[in-house]
Amino acid sequence: MMIDPLLPDPKDPRLSRAVEGVDEHGQSKSISVIEERPLTIYLNSQEIVTAMTIGDHPEYLALGFLLNQGMLKETNQVTKIDYDEELDVAVVRTAGITDVEEKLEKKTRTSGCAVGTVFGDMMAGLDGLKLPDTPVHTSTFYDLSYQINHTPSLYMETGAIHGTALCQGREILAYMEDVGRHNAVDKIAGWMHLNNIPAADKVLYTTGRLTSEMVIKTSLMGIPTLISRSGFTAWGVDIARQVGLTLIGRMRGRKFTCLSGQHRLVFDQDLSQVPEEDKKMRRKGAEHD
Repeated sequence: MMIDPLLPDPKDPRLSRAVEGVDEHGQSKSISVIEERPLTIYLNSQEIVTAMTIGDHPEYLALGFLLNQGMLKETNQVTKIDYDEELDVAVVRTAGITDVEEKLEKKTRTSGCAVGTVFGDMMAGLDGLKLPDTPVHTSTFYDLSYQINHTPSLYMETGAIHGTALCQGREILAYMEDVGRHNAVDKIAGWMHLNNIPAADKVLYTTGRLTSEMVIKTSLMGIPTLISRSGFTAWGVDIARQVGLTLIGRMRGRKFTCLSGQHRLVFDQDLSQVPEEDKKMRRKGAEHD
């Protein structure tokens, strides 16, 4: 089944607004500023979390958050996702009560135990996980990097935002943005789940740092390759090596660094044919570090 790519809509009036100020010369200046609003996520009748988000694709964000936090399993049948725009609430409904609801009902937020439970569930999902050994050609990295850097986006309009793209070969399937890189990844996860998109042959490209959280979420989604313009954290690298995730960072111009999963790489790119990255793109990358 062919699905049209899901791309950013920088002209959506709900996502940004003009704000007046002055520049370094004291001259009046108007710039476009990203909106930020709360989204409270429920799993059936249990309130889970309130996330700050730009407000697009709340259903994907709610579902993807629950999946990536290990609160929803593949065995949990999602029957409906309700979103109330006035209340800024998204409710993910399942056919039965999940074990996470039972756990959270026994915890108090002031104790911090609920957060510990969620983190424990995420880490538990990595036990015994080994990602598929799908080869990935380095030539696709450069093609995807160029496409993503030149796709109209909210970042181009406003800055102060992260982007994440799900790719297959040289094709961008879905490109999500949000104030938090984790939100953008969760939207991708929700979109994949609702559209039954397989993960084994996919690549995830992010503008944000390759932290432990980003590595864990990508791994739990079953995606074997994660690429970023930005750098790494040591724990992120350790987890990537544990599960066999191909981890590519500092992807700028002709350069990249792979710290995990090198065995998947097929070095088929003639680097002399890759143009140097212009200064504008280098500045963009620095903002995400």
